[in-house]
Amino acid sequence: MNRAELLVFLRRHRLCVQASVADSGAPQAAVVGYGVSDDLELVFDTVGTTRKMTNLRRDPRIALVIGWDQETVQIDGIADEPRDAELARMKAVYFDAYPDGKDRERWEGITYVRVRPTWIRYSDFRSAEPKIVEIGEQALRGS
Repeated sequence: MNRAELLVFLRRHRLCVQASVADSGAPQAAVVGYGVSDDLELVFDTVGTTRKMTNLRRDPRIALVIGWDQETVQIDGIADEPRDAELARMKAVYFDAYPDGKDRERWEGITYVRVRPTWIRYSDFRSAEPKIVEIGEQALRGS
């Protein structure tokens, strides 16, 4: 799977399972809608006072699972809250995927989370010979 194929896959899906770690060390998960940039950054919105955001601010490591059947992408990454021009760029990506996201901007405490992948694993079990492709951080950054 090359970068262009990965972008097509990610843009074909609109929801992912977001997993992170709670203060207690216990796993937590949420289903979130996301947008994806040409640079493979994922973005979603949430209320900044949620337990999910509190935990991501404390420990920005995040995992996302996209695709629910025999074709799946798993992403490990680092989450942050972009600011200024980066925030505007990421909101444009998100609003392209979710035009109704503009309505949520009026919600008190809404924030945007950007996820920069550090590792991606694509799994395709649709044929008799499964295909698994792993992409590490250096390959993701073009290094």
